[in-house]
Amino acid sequence: MSAEIELKLFFLPIFQENIINELDSLMGATPKGMRRLANGYFDTPKLQLRHWDMGLRVRGYDDHKEQTIKTAGKVVGGIHSRPEYNVTIEGDFPNLSLFPQEIWPTDADLAAVQAELQCVFHTDFYRRTWHVTIADALIEVALDIGDIRASGQQEALCELEFELLSGDAKALLLLADQIAQKVPVRLGKASKAQRGYRLAGQSKPLTLSALEFLPLPVPLDVNLHQPHQQDLTATCQVLLETALERWQLLEAMIAEEQDLEASVALWWRMRACVRLLRMTLTQFELGTEALLKQFTLIEQQLDFIEVAQALTALLGSQKCLLNRLDERNALVNQLQYKLNELNLAGRLSALWQLLDYGQLQLKLVDILLDVSAGHIGFSKDQGLRYHANAAQQASWQAIIEAMPKDAEMSLTDYLNCASVLEESMQVGQAYGLLYEAKSRDAFRTPWQDLALGIKTLACYRELQLAADATGLDLKEWLDAKQQSLLFAMEASRQNALSQSTYW
Repeated sequence: MSAEIELKLFFLPIFQENIINELDSLMGATPKGMRRLANGYFDTPKLQLRHWDMGLRVRGYDDHKEQTIKTAGKVVGGIHSRPEYNVTIEGDFPNLSLFPQEIWPTDADLAAVQAELQCVFHTDFYRRTWHVTIADALIEVALDIGDIRASGQQEALCELEFELLSGDAKALLLLADQIAQKVPVRLGKASKAQRGYRLAGQSKPLTLSALEFLPLPVPLDVNLHQPHQQDLTATCQVLLETALERWQLLEAMIAEEQDLEASVALWWRMRACVRLLRMTLTQFELGTEALLKQFTLIEQQLDFIEVAQALTALLGSQKCLLNRLDERNALVNQLQYKLNELNLAGRLSALWQLLDYGQLQLKLVDILLDVSAGHIGFSKDQGLRYHANAAQQASWQAIIEAMPKDAEMSLTDYLNCASVLEESMQVGQAYGLLYEAKSRDAFRTPWQDLALGIKTLACYRELQLAADATGLDLKEWLDAKQQSLLFAMEASRQNALSQSTYW
């Protein structure tokens, strides 16, 4: 048995030669050649192995055949660690009895599982490998180019894996960052097996439940204003790990989503993860100037989301707004034209072609590993509750400055406050479990109403722009709707600003 410790990166096919050239010219790198690997992945019709969190494959290369089973492991940020067992075999079909008996669940009926095994999907690819010596560590780099095939379908495979052969796992990130400085890459969460099961239709569609509040390691008595160094470390770790993991999963969900309105909702959630990461680094004083610049660059690439939300809503869930208008067809055509111009289908690929994108992800993994290992300490005179209160107060102050109680807020004013309000609500979401639910939820409700109102105002703005572009006069109709909504929002805002804080 060996335990793989590896970092997986994905990249677009157009960068294959760039990666090969970088690795060939890398100091300390020794090319180990290329071979074709043919892999069949096996399971029962009811996916018993997957239920046990195991992956079984038979790999063939040259004249050699090998069966491998990987058991449950863990992923921290982008570092994968998973035990695996390899056995040389003669044929193309696995024999479960050749693996150690102790890896199986105590009630496992291996004979029954063996009898039902079948090949679910194939991954066939060419693998180039290099051995790289860096920071007193030896790393095997594998570049896999090929495809995944299942149920008559095919999906491209472009992966770069860094496996630690000896030394410290931090060397994986050091090497990966050297590549990321020259070639656009991104963290790879899904394994070949996970992708194969999905392609075979043997896996549920990717889903991710919305987090109402983040699962913080709440101390036994959060009311004690005493130093809790361990609580601060654990909290920072949870915030970073949760947001980074969800970011990667939301990428995959966006890539698979066909419905445009649903896709934009996923984009919004992915941006929320990016913002949560930025705010966490700032709150824990871990955000360097260079890091924050990269966050700014990535978030600028996501500034299409508000417009896309309004357009897809008007053409989808909110299309009833147009139903009674005589000019409906002209407006729909203009809205669709503007939506097409946003090129939602190409947004993910464009993002993946930015060097800063993968660099930022790798730096976040590096920070997460340092926090998890206790290499980064936090102020000993601050407990978790003190830290959370300070973060809440800072976000509350930003809201007060953005929308003063005695100011008259217009449609434009509210739209300009959208990001400040969203970030403030995220801070409340991040630390919400530390506070009494009743007062916390009562405080958040009017702000949530305002956030919904701002999304509707964005729809009205896009309708007005569409009307202007088509020469239609909807001003009186839209003004009436806007003023009615603004009146209701003002009542919610005054209510929200009059509340006593719960921290």
